[in-house]
Amino acid sequence: MHNSFEKNILAPLFHQFDIEAEHDAFFIDGHAYTYRQLAERTSAIRHFVHSKEDTFFALAINDDIDTYAAILALWMEGRAYVPLHPLQPVARNMDIILQTQANCILHSSPSSALTEQAANQQLETIHTQQLTHAGNGLTKWVDTPDDSLAYILFTSGSTGVPKGVCIMRGNIASFIDSFWKTGISINPCDRCLQAFDLTFDVSIQAFLTALLRGACAYTIPYGQVKYLYAASLIMEHHITFAAMAPSMLTYLRPYFDQLQADSLTTTILTAEACPIDLVHDWFSCAKNTEIYDFYGPTEATVYCTCYHLARKGDNLSANGVVAIGKPLANVTAIIIDEKGNEVLPGEKGELCIAGSQVTPGYWKNPQKNASSFFTRTNQDITTRFYHTGDLCQLTPSGDILYYGRIDQQAKIQGYRVELGEIEFHARNFYQNQYRTVASAFQNDRGLTEIALFIEAETKDSNQLSHYLEEHVPHYMIPSRIKYVPVFPLNNSEKIDRPKLLTLL
Repeated sequence: MHNSFEKNILAPLFHQFDIEAEHDAFFIDGHAYTYRQLAERTSAIRHFVHSKEDTFFALAINDDIDTYAAILALWMEGRAYVPLHPLQPVARNMDIILQTQANCILHSSPSSALTEQAANQQLETIHTQQLTHAGNGLTKWVDTPDDSLAYILFTSGSTGVPKGVCIMRGNIASFIDSFWKTGISINPCDRCLQAFDLTFDVSIQAFLTALLRGACAYTIPYGQVKYLYAASLIMEHHITFAAMAPSMLTYLRPYFDQLQADSLTTTILTAEACPIDLVHDWFSCAKNTEIYDFYGPTEATVYCTCYHLARKGDNLSANGVVAIGKPLANVTAIIIDEKGNEVLPGEKGELCIAGSQVTPGYWKNPQKNASSFFTRTNQDITTRFYHTGDLCQLTPSGDILYYGRIDQQAKIQGYRVELGEIEFHARNFYQNQYRTVASAFQNDRGLTEIALFIEAETKDSNQLSHYLEEHVPHYMIPSRIKYVPVFPLNNSEKIDRPKLLTLL
């Protein structure tokens, strides 16, 4: 049986555990952890997981070695996980647990509101730091087919209920294969920045590619100002490889003349649209770096297209936004019109993605699966595509230009947000008395924020803000709330969203 997860991930990991045992694998909150220490923690957690019949676990993600070891342990035992952020609303996390029917929560902190609530619900909570086992994690992995679940990531849902994207072992293995085929390389001397929460799929690339090549991943602790902490890591530890959201560089931009980033040889910009002028400034700051713009929805496993930017010469962009480039090795991309017909180069349409990186679907959500995926047959070969909802255009060179969202989604701090979910919770707060509209807009610094409009006479918005803080993650909290007595309408008698934004 062909097992690409074993070939592309497990075997290289075990190899690095063996040959790089005394080399640093992680640098977390001022402390370095070797591959040997990572293997020991992985072994201890594996020993517990092996004793359980559960195939699926909830994982409270923290910035510590045990959280990363738990992911590896679960994969080595052929199990899967759903990450839960302890700092996100407990109600949201409990809803995810309810949807997935996870019976056991692995966590690495003594106690949190999440674990307390889980205990109240009679769920098993395991403090992994209390697990011990004499071993180094190098016992043979459990043979598990590629079509087995690896993890579920829950993204924003327009109904107010987060939807789970199922990523299989084969999906991750295919992504890793695609990633190396871009020509990017990492070696044991590299020091790699891991700046993303483990509830966000770019984190998989950030730490896993480092481990697969024997490098060290440098993480950002909770509670820190991410862009400032990242800057300190780059300068103090001479980071060589960094994946960052453009918004992080935007925050750093005023300090580019002070930032010593000559150690950087590779920069990945991802998670949101990237302004071309930001790239030019970063080239000037990080004088030795190559820059890659990667694009990809969660449904296509981390990244599915790549554009390698030239330090000298012209780079493709649309409306000031960097091109997202060409499909990765294991990805097929087409651009279609509203009728589903493939458009010609130079014409705009919706980008659709196919290939072995694409998820088999959403967790127990056949209605969403039916609307998000479609098949197309050509010369007796049937291909399954995912609707990205992104407006794109193919250039004569085969590169893809990105123009933004077709539907009402937005990228905030790298996270995909369905604005309808914010509207849903706002309507619930007002017991469905008022219409609500959430819109994304760019502030004076070029960063994306959310404005929430309520069709009502002016009210105190503090209670609404507090309510939203209890129901959605921090990046979905509107920065501006505006009460409008009567919403403006467009010629189609629909709410004029652009006109609303002029009222801010």
